[in-house]
This record gives sequence, structure tokens and C-alpha cells, in this order.
Amino acid sequence: MLTHLSSPIQRIVGLFIGLALGTFSLAQVTSNPDSLSKNAFQWTQEERELGFLHFDEVFEGRVVPRGDKVHELPQGKPIFAFGEDGVKERELEAFLTEQKVAGLLILQDGIIRLERYELGLNESGRWTSQSVAKSVTSTLVGAAIKDGYIGSVNDYLTDYIPDLKGSAYEKVTIHQLLTMNTGVHWVESFTDPESDLPRFFSVPTEPGIDQTVSYMRRLPAEAEPGTKWVYKTGETHLLGVLVSLATGQTLSDYLSSKIWVPYGMEQKASWLLNRTNQELAGCCLQMTLRDYARFGQFVLEGGRINGESIVPDNWFQTATQTQIPLWGGWGYGYQWWTMSDGTFRALGIHGQMIHIDPARRLVVAIYSAWPEAESDRRRLAVANFLKTITKEIDEERTESPNP
Repeated sequence: MLTHLSSPIQRIVGLFIGLALGTFSLAQVTSNPDSLSKNAFQWTQEERELGFLHFDEVFEGRVVPRGDKVHELPQGKPIFAFGEDGVKERELEAFLTEQKVAGLLILQDGIIRLERYELGLNESGRWTSQSVAKSVTSTLVGAAIKDGYIGSVNDYLTDYIPDLKGSAYEKVTIHQLLTMNTGVHWVESFTDPESDLPRFFSVPTEPGIDQTVSYMRRLPAEAEPGTKWVYKTGETHLLGVLVSLATGQTLSDYLSSKIWVPYGMEQKASWLLNRTNQELAGCCLQMTLRDYARFGQFVLEGGRINGESIVPDNWFQTATQTQIPLWGGWGYGYQWWTMSDGTFRALGIHGQMIHIDPARRLVVAIYSAWPEAESDRRRLAVANFLKTITKEIDEERTESPNP
């Protein structure tokens, strides 16, 4: 059973320092995850594919329990173009191979239209979410507001995290944290060992203070709150601390009680912890591909379970709309990436994605093991494949109103 993390400094620093230093593991790849280095960014491609599949064995975390009931995902009519001898079969196979896809699941109206597994992943296997966890965390903020643990997104962080008083977060609101628009200085880099991303895991923690709070409260301001957007994984970790302190529960237990059990996730999940046993809310939530897609379906349904929403009215309309305009039709909401066409995504490095298209009632869940943490070329390939999916869905809809 997964428990609290052991040897945390060695484990967590290894996640980021390896890539930052530009070093690579020469360890022989085996089928045993115990053989893997505790430095995920030193993994070779073969090690990465094994490690992402067994992330919660290599790096222990806290379990997110499931319940007794399962939210069924019925099998629907396959998308004909992607089937055997279909006109897009080769395009699908090339996408899976070239983009190192481990799992692809397409839901329409909560019905499975396509499901594929590669790289050793199967229906019961868990894969790491990377930063897709950010969108889960923001949803738990909404749940905590609905439950009355948090007043509103306009409250100050220090109302709930008093250890931030006197820091650059003194006048930062929950809304500004949700949108990463705090004005606090942070450098998110996988290649610079002096950036905040690796330093977060190596700087000593102040005694009696949560690791996340200890690091983040020492950061300087670089702009007035609400005036400058910068992507900051550390700020999502702060959102996790906020939810845990406000609810008096671990993030994993709150996720279980609000979504995993009542919505009917099929398998337990796991969430990586920091050195002070707080979930790393900005990353590393391990779940099956079907539960990954179920979360997307849950969001598409407006967060409703048994007819009642677990988040405030219009939460997802606000959370998944552009709060911060960015570039090329992209924007940022409450820890969701927004698109000018009305779709939105949860994204993680190495190709993790939940794409939600409300107009087409569509959820596309992808697990991958890209050789690179980020790649514009691969993002473009994913975007083009999504266009292929929507084109086939649209052509079906012109022929028949039902999939």
C-alpha cells in the first residue's frame, strides 16, 4: 500500500535536477521499476516509458481511495475512419507511434468511441498525470467554496494560510493564485538548475512550516498582484495547501470524498507528496486512462453528481473561460488552458492531456511519454490530430444526429 514518502530530498530533487543539469542515466533498462533511478529526468526513453507506467511504485505517494460503485463508460460505435481499413487508420497509427502515446481514449456523450493502449499500459494500469493535476486541484478549490470551507475566490490567501503573512503573497487573492497572476517572481525552467522549479525541492524547509509555504513565502514580488501572468507550478502547490488547511483534510481524501467515490472512479489513484507530507498539487496524480477520461467527463457535465453540482453555480463556465489572454488564441483560466474555439485542456509535460470540447460533447484523454518535456512540434502534431478527430465527428453528425 502506498504510504508517506521516504527519503524525500533524494526523491523529489531527483525529479527535476537531472534535466536541469543536462545529465542522463546510463542504467540498463529492465522490466523492474525498482531498478530505476530516483531521478526521473535522468531516465532514458525506455526508462521513461517504464517509469511513467510505474510512477507510484518508484515514487511513493498517498492513495486516493475509490468507492464501491463504478461510473460505467459504455462502448459506442467506433469512429469508422480510425478503424481497420478506415481512411484515417494509418494517421492514427502514425500518431500513436511518433508521439509515444501510451493511452488514447475518446468519449462522446460519455460513450467510448475509441480506446487504445501502448507502451505496456492497459485498462488497469496507472500513468502519471504531470501537470494535468493542476486542473484537478482547481476543481477542489471550487468544491471547498461550495462546501463553505472557503468564502470566495476574492478572499486573501493569508485568511487561510497565515504563514504567508508578511510575504509577497500578503495581498494576493485566491483568484489571482488560480490564474497565476500574482506578481510574485518565479522562474519555471527544466534546464536551469538555479531556477525555482528545481530549487523548490532542494532549499531547506523552515522548521514547523509546510515545504511549499516555506519556499513560496520567501519569493520576492516583481509586479502588483493581478498585473503579470507567469506559469508557476509552485503556486498550484500553494492551492493544495489552501484546500487542505481550509477543509482540514488531506488533498487525496478530499478528492476521494468529493469526486473519486461519488462519481464512481474505477480504480484508486495516488498523489505524490512533498517533504512535509502535503500533496504536490501541481503535478503527479496517477490514475488509469479511463478514470482520467472520467474526470474530463465529470467536468463536461458541469461537476454534477446525482443531479447536484459539487462546485458553485457556473464554476466551470468561469474556470474554463479565458481569464488571462496569452498567445495565438490560447488563454489561461483557473488552471485550465483555454482555446478561442471554446475548447479547453488540462496539460502536462511529456504529452499528458485532457481535451474537452463542449460543443461536440467530446473528451479526448491522452497519456504519452514524449522524449522531451515540452515540444512545440509535438504540440502541433497533437493539435492537428484533434482537428482530425473533430472533422470525423462533424462528418458523422451531418449524416446522423447520434454517434
